[in-house]
Amino acid sequence: MKLKIALIQSSLTWENPTENRSHLAQKITGFMEDVDLIILPEMFSSGFTMNPKTVAETMHGETISWLQHLAKAKNWAITGSLVIEENGHFYNRLVFVFPNGEIKTYDKRHLFTLAGEDKVYTAGKEKLIIDYKGFKICPLICYDLRFPVFARNVENYDLLIYVANWPKPRVNAWDILLKARAVENMSYAIGVNRIGTDSNHLEYVGHSQAVDFLGNYILEPQEIEGVFIVELDKEKLLETRSKLAFLDDKDKFKIV
Repeated sequence: MKLKIALIQSSLTWENPTENRSHLAQKITGFMEDVDLIILPEMFSSGFTMNPKTVAETMHGETISWLQHLAKAKNWAITGSLVIEENGHFYNRLVFVFPNGEIKTYDKRHLFTLAGEDKVYTAGKEKLIIDYKGFKICPLICYDLRFPVFARNVENYDLLIYVANWPKPRVNAWDILLKARAVENMSYAIGVNRIGTDSNHLEYVGHSQAVDFLGNYILEPQEIEGVFIVELDKEKLLETRSKLAFLDDKDKFKIV
């Protein structure tokens, strides 16, 4: 059982959903390989903005419709996060759109206090596990990467996904922690980050990558704009877990 995934590492135009949809659409429709899943960065329609009123959409808005159209047209799933307004609150919300247009959502739990994200966005509470094509997937967002307890593999998932706007000065931590999350959870881990510079003069160098359950690179960190395709093998994962049953010894705990 295999899963083919396209990682979209892209620059983003500041607070301009229309331009970002157009730019990403060119990349998504420009490669010829059939894939099962496409992963976009965090806040792919706007960049990591603390001005949610400027760019927020609803779950019936233009960007959600655009994602559903892409998923249905190509018969693949697509995921990434964007700014959503709901019931008077703003969320940094990851959406996972299935090929039939069905949507699962995860609201970022760990809001980035250093940038004041906690002041303007509402934190999520629930972890999301997605069943897709025989893989159990746990999607998380950027700063979540620093908090291993929430990511702990108590659900026996097969793939961790992190979408991010993770800047250059701390990219070494991104590389280290993605490997750590893969190894400690005996899971594949994929991180998709943006590149370019935002309006806060923060530089992003990408380092989108894919790591296997033993910490080996399937895709080494990339620093150029592009579409990078990887294929994950569940049988290899299960074989390794059978031989090295480290997850059997994990601690039991409750998150409050």
